[in-house]
This record gives sequence, C-alpha cells and structure tokens, in this order.
Amino acid sequence: MTDREVFKKIGDVELAIDIYRPAGWAATDRRAGVLFFFGGGWVGGKMEQFKPHCEHYAGLGMVALAAEYRVKTRHGTTPFECVDDARSALAWTAAQAGRLGIDPARIVVGGGSAGGHVAASTAVRGGYPAREAMPAGAPFALILFNPVLDTTETGFGSKALGDRQLELSCAHHVVPGLPPTLIFHGTEDTTVPFANAEVFCRNMTEAGNRCELFPFPGEKHGFFNFGKGNGAYEKTLEVADKFIESLGIELRRG
Repeated sequence: MTDREVFKKIGDVELAIDIYRPAGWAATDRRAGVLFFFGGGWVGGKMEQFKPHCEHYAGLGMVALAAEYRVKTRHGTTPFECVDDARSALAWTAAQAGRLGIDPARIVVGGGSAGGHVAASTAVRGGYPAREAMPAGAPFALILFNPVLDTTETGFGSKALGDRQLELSCAHHVVPGLPPTLIFHGTEDTTVPFANAEVFCRNMTEAGNRCELFPFPGEKHGFFNFGKGNGAYEKTLEVADKFIESLGIELRRG
C-alpha cells in the first residue's frame, strides 16, 4: 500500500513524500521506519530511485518512505536548501509518526550520493555534542550509498558551495553521539572518492560512534542501484538487513 503526501510547502512549491506501508499495517502500530533520499548531485534526481528499497523494507514489516527535496534544475536551489528539506522530511515523519504507524525513535535514514549527503546531514549538524542534544526527529541510524561526506576540494561539491564548503562537510563535523552508520562505497568511484568514506568512518570510530564501511572492489559511482545487473543491489540489501537487525529491529521474513 503506497500513498503520496505533501510534507513541505515553500511558496508555490510542494514537496512530496511517498509512503510504503507493509501488509497488516495499522495506524496504531509502532513499527520501525526507513526514509530514503535520491541522488543527483543536488542538481537533479528522482524519488523513484529508492522505490525498490522501499518495497523491500515494507515487505519486511517496516514503514518505508522516499522523500523529495528541492534541486537546482527544478528549483534553482543550492545544497543548503537540499539539506534543509531533508531535515524537514525527517521532522515531518517523526511528527506524523502517530498516524503513520511508526515509532519516531526508530527511523533509519538512507540515501545515495547527494541523497546520502542530505541523509547524513539529518544527523551531522556541526555542533550538537551528543545524541541526546540532537533536535527532535534525529535518525536512529544511517544507511548511506556512495555518499558525499566531504564537500571540500578533497571531496565533491566545493564548486557548488564556494567559501561555505566546510559548513556542509559531514566528515569535518563528526561528534560523539551520532547514530550507527553503514556505508557502501565502490573503491573505484571517480565521482565521490572512496577515501572520503574511509576518513568519515575513521572520524566516527575515533569519536566513539559505530560506523561500518562496506567496500565494493572495482565498482564506480551508482553501482548499488536496482537493475545494474552486478549483484550489488542484492548484496547491499543483504548487508543492510543484518545491520538493521543488529540494532534490535525485527524484520519479518516469510
């Protein structure tokens, strides 16, 4: 069962969120949720990128969502608006949890590439010293697919951010108390350097946070998407399922 709602309005712009409900769902449930953000370099992209992932997790008993955010080609925006919209989508999901059948304290947030960046930015906010100090609607965990984590010259996005590039660079704002994080990244990614994921994960570990980096040798950017035919879509879901279960979330197979 899938519905589309509007979670945010900016002038005449309405941002949509698709909601995938599992079989047997009831509004009184308190199920774990998972919220995905599409990639596209903060320039383009479509919500449907993570439709297969949403269907997978709805099939395992979670309430899955895929959210829109403003991008440059459609809205003339910068990465700052993208991040703001992602945070709004998570806050909306947490606020509406009572009627969506979701436990607001157990919302996993994921995304790919620039979508991985805005997903990470729902947790990494450059100043909160511990998870307890995070704003309402902080993610329970992060699952990131070749995410942009360094927006300086050593990563991706410095031209789009100019002299503000450090402000949105998650690797430079890691603090204790951030949520458990799983990262998938191709070792031959020529768009978003694999080394950025290594640095971010090392910074997370040194700060006392759980971070697992799952490398895909020889793979380039976007390797994980459904329909690639390389087996990575299936493998990433297999690993992600185990990660989610390790957090105490029961996935209902069969």
